[in-house]
Amino acid sequence: MSLFKRLSDLTKASLNELLDKAEDPIKMLNQYLRELEQDIAEAEVAVAKQIAIEKKFKQQLEEAQEMVEKREQQAMKALEAGNEELARKALIDKKVHQEKVDDFKVQYENAKSNADQLRKQLREMKDEFENMKNKKATLVARAEAAKAQKKINKTMSNFGTDNAAKGFERMSEKVLELEAEAEASMELKKMNSTLDDELAALEDSSVEDELAKLKEKLGKKDE
Repeated sequence: MSLFKRLSDLTKASLNELLDKAEDPIKMLNQYLRELEQDIAEAEVAVAKQIAIEKKFKQQLEEAQEMVEKREQQAMKALEAGNEELARKALIDKKVHQEKVDDFKVQYENAKSNADQLRKQLREMKDEFENMKNKKATLVARAEAAKAQKKINKTMSNFGTDNAAKGFERMSEKVLELEAEAEASMELKKMNSTLDDELAALEDSSVEDELAKLKEKLGKKDE
């Protein structure tokens, strides 16, 4: 039936082929599944309608069969009561209902066959939908892995480029300059420390000289 054609086309096609033209495979997969869900919902409505038709013909068939049996019993009772004319009328009406039985039986069998076929197709659609969902999980994982690999490859392709090498060499030279400046600063600090020590020694020497002079004066005074 045309209602199932769209799903049938999708289920027979390879999802991998559909993904070849997709800019974003994950979004496209979700879109396909949403479309299939909509198709299944429409199919369920169609199946429900066909089942309703099947039940309607079944009910009409059963009612007609009951009338056939009823008229036959009534004809028998009329004969037992000696009323042949009434029995004849009952049998005539029985024949009318028997024709209805024959007609409803054909319609019911056709309706049931159609309903059974739609039920089968609906089950197949739902099974295929579940298979697609499972396949989607695998394809999404593959797509994510491919994206990650692509990003890594792009990053790795920039390793060892001239710009990076030159920049790395320039930074190495900068570090050497900083180390040289630090070493020079340390040497300058040592030089300044030695000068301070010498000046301090001179200061200490003058104090000793003064102390010696005072002792000398004190000695002369005592004499």
